[in-house]
Amino acid sequence: MRKESSRSASSSLLLIITGTFYSFGTAQVPHTLTGQFHTHQNFHSRFLPSARDVIVYLPPGYDTNKSKRYPVLYLHDGQNLFDGATSFIKGAEWQVDETAQELIGAGKIKPLIIVGIYNTGKDRVEEYTPAVDERYKTGGKVELYGRLIVEELKPFIDSGYRTLKSARNTGIGGSSLGGLASLYLALRYPKVFSRVAVVSPSVWWNKRMILREVEALKKRPHLRIWLDMGTKEGGNKAEADEATHNARLLRDALIANGWKEHSDLKYYEAEGAEHSERAWAQRVAPMLAFLFPEK
Repeated sequence: MRKESSRSASSSLLLIITGTFYSFGTAQVPHTLTGQFHTHQNFHSRFLPSARDVIVYLPPGYDTNKSKRYPVLYLHDGQNLFDGATSFIKGAEWQVDETAQELIGAGKIKPLIIVGIYNTGKDRVEEYTPAVDERYKTGGKVELYGRLIVEELKPFIDSGYRTLKSARNTGIGGSSLGGLASLYLALRYPKVFSRVAVVSPSVWWNKRMILREVEALKKRPHLRIWLDMGTKEGGNKAEADEATHNARLLRDALIANGWKEHSDLKYYEAEGAEHSERAWAQRVAPMLAFLFPEK
């Protein structure tokens, strides 16, 4: 399967794949992409040294109505979102494409463009965190990662695809450290993003720094936030309980600063769910329905 290295949307590879097998040497790897995709390899940034791939999901009917424009959701860990062949654990992906196709077809969410930003492996922790964590002695480059998205990737997507550019039509999301990064960046850029998927966030990072960020807000930005956590996200019961406790603390901090549950904040605890792509796949449908409802 050929991939494009160009950053031009018009010249990128169009993929329409459903459960197709592609041969790489002697091995066969099952791809699970469903729908229409463009891929952009080696997206370079002036803010961070490592290039990364970007994969763009286009909603059904994108090529039919050339005048229609679409909201956009930017998601981190792009290799885990759509394709079991590229996911961190092979075969375990979020199934965002299948879920979006179904919900759009049923009229339950707005047709939208979904941009998957691949993580860069060794740099992931640094790029997804707002400060150095004393325990891990790393982190703190999410501001630069945010500039990559806001100043480079979003203008590239807006220029190459028929997007609705306003903040009220733009979302950002991710899981674990990606959930932490998403909320942090949404708080930093409320004029760019208004819809936020905070999935199993690493609230614990740097002594719960994200709680302090929320508590220090002088004015509530207009963000519609999905926040969730599984009740078994940890190596043992104590760790799982701590993760759930931290998620509840974040929920409470948001409510204390003006967010209203079931209005612009949805908090969901997934009973028995672990910290994994398979678990997150089960929450994609309600997450998309809350963030991008059809009505």
